[in-house]
This record gives sequence, C-alpha cells and structure tokens, in this order.
Amino acid sequence: MTKHLIALPTLLFALAASAFFASSAVAQRGGGGGGAHGGGAHDVGGGHVPDHGPAPARSAPSHGSDNRGAQNRGSDNRGSDAHPQDNARSFRDRQGHPDAPHVHHDGTWVGHDSGRGDSHYHLDHPWEHGRFTGGFGRGHVYHLGGGDRDRFWFGGFYFGVAPYDFDYTDDWNWDGDPIVIYDDPDHDGWYLAYNARTGTYVHAQYLGPR
Repeated sequence: MTKHLIALPTLLFALAASAFFASSAVAQRGGGGGGAHGGGAHDVGGGHVPDHGPAPARSAPSHGSDNRGAQNRGSDNRGSDAHPQDNARSFRDRQGHPDAPHVHHDGTWVGHDSGRGDSHYHLDHPWEHGRFTGGFGRGHVYHLGGGDRDRFWFGGFYFGVAPYDFDYTDDWNWDGDPIVIYDDPDHDGWYLAYNARTGTYVHAQYLGPR
C-alpha cells in the first residue's frame, strides 16, 4: 500500500510534465502565417481565400521606379533581379502580420501598390508562354506539387516566381501548400499566386502546361 502511495505523486508529476511539453510544442508551431515572414495572426492566412484580387493601383508610391533601363531587368524575360531589401520596405502593417505582401481576411491586399511603372515586374515579352487557363480565385484552390521559386507546378501548370519576390517564399512548402491564382491588374505578363496557409502572395509568371 505504501509503495502505491509513493508512486502516485511521481505518476501525477510525469503526466503534468507531459502535458506541459505538448502544449509548448503546439505554441511553437503556431498557426496562420508562421515561418520567417508570418506571425500567426488570426486575420491573415490560416486557409482563408480572398473573394477577389487587388484593385489597380491608383498611383505609384515612392519605392516604385519608372526606370526601365537594362540595369533593372533580369535575364530570360523574368523581370528584375533586384531584391526587396534594396528598398528597405516593411509589409508588417500590424503586430503578428507577415513582413511580406499579404492579404487580410477583410479583403485588403497589402503591398500591391507600386503601379504599372514598377520596373521590377517589367517583361520584354509578356505572356510569352501563353495565358493561364485554369480557374481563378475562390473555388479554385490548388496544391503545390513540387519545384521551387524558379519553377513550381500544380494541376498540370508550370509557374515561376518573379525574382524580385523570391524572398517572400522562404516559408512556402513547395510540396503541398494551397495556392490560389488571381489576375494582376497592373503588371502585364504576371499573375498573383496567393498562399492560403501563410496569407502571403507573390508575382508569378505562367510558364506553360506541364
């Protein structure tokens, strides 16, 4: 009897410790955006799909550029090879939001405001590989089937991320993340690939059928 009484506190302590470590693991995994750019905010990502894409930008902010010279262009008709850090701009508009272009659950597209003159997304030959013929927006959620930021695929279609947006995909899972495609109203030759898990999006060029 005495042995059982002694063992009982030890058992209770072990159970409490197990519950503590399990809850800590869940907290570390977080939800919503997560990863390098995400913060797990309740109003960004987490599977939410916007009802519509962004409206055309009214005017280009100061971080945009009208210079379309060769020094801003990337190779192979892919857009500028510059990096977002060159502008030192932050997209973290609220505590816990990703430091990357993202969409609020109320439909606000944060970061898509540089306008048509943004040389980072200039293409010498827009729609060089044709136009995407799959479904757009809500009701057309695809899951990444592999690849990387240079070339990824889903549902029989190939896409490539604009070099200027490469860093915004650091926390994307190329083997399963849910992706939704929207039209880009400002930059010819580009679509917007929205990640429903992280709530972030990038400019993506259609590279043809798989």
